[in-house]
Amino acid sequence: MSAADDLEPARRIAPPDWMTDPATRRVVAALAAEGARPRFVGGCVRDALIGHAAKDIDIAVPMRPEAAMQLLRAAGLRVEPTGLDHGTVTAIADHRPFEVTSLRVDAETFGRHARVAFTADWRADAARRDFTMNALYADADGTIYDPVGGLADLDARKVRFIGDPHRRIAEDALRILRFFRFYARFDPGPPDAEALAACAAAAGLIDGLSGERLRAESLAILSTDRAAEALSLMAGCGVAAALLGGAAE
Repeated sequence: MSAADDLEPARRIAPPDWMTDPATRRVVAALAAEGARPRFVGGCVRDALIGHAAKDIDIAVPMRPEAAMQLLRAAGLRVEPTGLDHGTVTAIADHRPFEVTSLRVDAETFGRHARVAFTADWRADAARRDFTMNALYADADGTIYDPVGGLADLDARKVRFIGDPHRRIAEDALRILRFFRFYARFDPGPPDAEALAACAAAAGLIDGLSGERLRAESLAILSTDRAAEALSLMAGCGVAAALLGGAAE
């Protein structure tokens, strides 16, 4: 097996209930039917590591979305092509949705839009994600994989962009607001200096985002227990003014 299609285990946890649920097992078994290795990814893995309940279950697969759809349907599962151009389909098992996304790299980005290329490289897939703590993968037995140092940051409750924060934000300006939401939710200490500086430098990009997306992220920030701290940071670095169109000045 090549380095492109596997990762070294970094930790093991007792599988939480959602990993062992029969519906989850049906989806994973369907995706693994021809020898591929599906893995849970993102928020569900991050939250499992810190003992939080998972809101959504996301699964990454080293295959094209059409192949994933074929395997899911062959197993008798309903599947919807919810984001086929970006490699995402939604499997329905026992009336529950599971987002299944092909490993990918962003070949070209246009704000929140991107032209993607599918890959079998787990590290390349991790590198295009936003924060290190969101680029953790897990097998169904609780084995954790950490291509970008997310475990150390999660253990330290430190929200950091993957790689160059300026580049991550240029790929998707909504990540500016996501940084403050994740800071308010997870990071009790001073914010990562590089991340904060990048958010401040790119604040003007917020104007190009849709009102719907801005509203959803703003409400998510306000719903956190430390919303006041996040809003204070946003005001101090110019993000609040950009978000409100200058009304905060």
